[in-house]
Amino acid sequence: MSRTRGAWNTKGTWAAGVALAAVLALTGYAALSGNDSTPAGIAKDTGPSAGANPSGQAAPAPTYTVPKDWSDPQRWASLPRGARTDERGSAVGFPHTFEGAVAMAATLNKTAVGDGKTSVDEQMRIYTSYVYKPDQSGANADAVRQNALETDKQLAQEMGGPGSKTLPAGAYVRTSVIGFKVLTKSDDEVCVWVLSRGVQRNGETTKESAGYSRRVVAAQWVDGDWKMTAAASARARQAVQGKSEPTIAAPGDQAFNEAGWTAIREAS
Repeated sequence: MSRTRGAWNTKGTWAAGVALAAVLALTGYAALSGNDSTPAGIAKDTGPSAGANPSGQAAPAPTYTVPKDWSDPQRWASLPRGARTDERGSAVGFPHTFEGAVAMAATLNKTAVGDGKTSVDEQMRIYTSYVYKPDQSGANADAVRQNALETDKQLAQEMGGPGSKTLPAGAYVRTSVIGFKVLTKSDDEVCVWVLSRGVQRNGETTKESAGYSRRVVAAQWVDGDWKMTAAASARARQAVQGKSEPTIAAPGDQAFNEAGWTAIREAS
C-alpha cells in the first residue's frame, strides 16, 4: 500500500466526488454525506461534528501526508460480486445476505469519468440500475441528468481551461469504496456508512490527486435484489440523526480502526 496520499483540492474533483450524492439527493434517497476530509491522525477532520449533511455540500480539503504510526486494519470483509451485468453495464444480482447488501452499496459508489465516459453516463447508470424502479420518475431522471451535465461542464473547464467542453486526453475522475461501518441491519434491509477514495488526474502530464469521503447508503431487498428505495432511505435518515459521523481515515491509519471502519477486500 502506498504511504503517500493527497487530498482533493480542486472544485472539479469535489463536484465529481459528490456525483453519487447528487444522484441520490435529487431522488430523495439516502445520500447523507459527511464532508470530504483529510483523515484524522493526518490532519484535522473538516467534516461536521455530529449528524449527516443531506445536501452533500462541502469544501475540498488540503493536501496531507500519512502519519508515522501505521496499523493494519483490524476488520476486513470480502464482498461478493454481482451475479450478472445489466443493460447499463452495472453489476446486479447480489446475494440475499448482509455481505451482498454491502457489496451493492460499494459497487454503486464505484464510478469512473474520463476516456469517453461522462458524468451523465455514470449518474444515469447509477440511477437506472440501483434505484428501485417503482420509485423512479421522469422528473427525477431529468434532474439527475441536468446535475450531471453541470458536473461535466465544471470538470471540462477546470481541466481544460475556460470554454472547454470535453476533458483533456488522459484526464479522469474515479471513485471506489475502501471501507464501511454498519448503522443498522436486518435480513431484508442494511444501512451503512461507506468510506470512498477518489482520484483525479487533469491530463496525461499531470500528477494524480486523491481524497476521501463518507456517506450513508441504505439497501433494501426487493424483487430479488438489493436496491435503494425511498422507504429504506427514509429510515436511514432517521437512523443517523443525532449520531456522530465516523472519522474519515485511510486504511492503515490507527484512526481507521478507532472509528470502527471495516476494510474491503476485492472478491476473488
